[in-house]
Amino acid sequence: MTNTVKKAAGGDIPALVGLMREFYAESHYPLDSGWAAAAFSALLGDDSRGAAWLVSEDGVPAGYVVLTVRFSMEYGGLDAFIDDLYVRPAHRRRGVGRAALDALFAECRRRGVLAVHVEVGRDNAAAKSLYRGYGLELHDASREVLTVRLGAGDA
Repeated sequence: MTNTVKKAAGGDIPALVGLMREFYAESHYPLDSGWAAAAFSALLGDDSRGAAWLVSEDGVPAGYVVLTVRFSMEYGGLDAFIDDLYVRPAHRRRGVGRAALDALFAECRRRGVLAVHVEVGRDNAAAKSLYRGYGLELHDASREVLTVRLGAGDA
C-alpha cells in the first residue's frame, strides 16, 4: 500500500468536509456542512492559523489531519493542536495516521512550534498508541479544560 499526503488547499474543502462528516458520524455528532466548509475555508485561507492534509492510500481518499497554531504564554512561543485526525475504517492500521502525523510534525518543526497537544477519548486505545509514538502523553491529570462557546449574539 502506498500512502500519499497532500497539503490541502481551497479546492479540497468538499473532500475534507466529506471526511469530517464521516468522522463526526462515528461519534454520533451532527455536522453542519456549511459551517464545516466555512471553517476549512478560514483555516486554509490564512497560513498563520494552521494547515490540513489529505491522505490517500493507493489513490483512494483515506483520511485527513488538521493542525491549528497559536501563541502560548505557557510555552513562550507557538504551540499547536492536532485538531482533527480521521482515518476511514477500511484504511486503519495501514500507516495512514502515521503518514498524516509525519506531515503535521514536519510542519510544526518548520514553524518552530514548541509543544503539540491533542484531545483523545479516554477509551480510544488505538489513537493513544499512535500519539504515544510521537511522544504525546498526558501532560497534567490534575488540570481540566473548561470551554464556553461564543456566538455572534454574545457580548
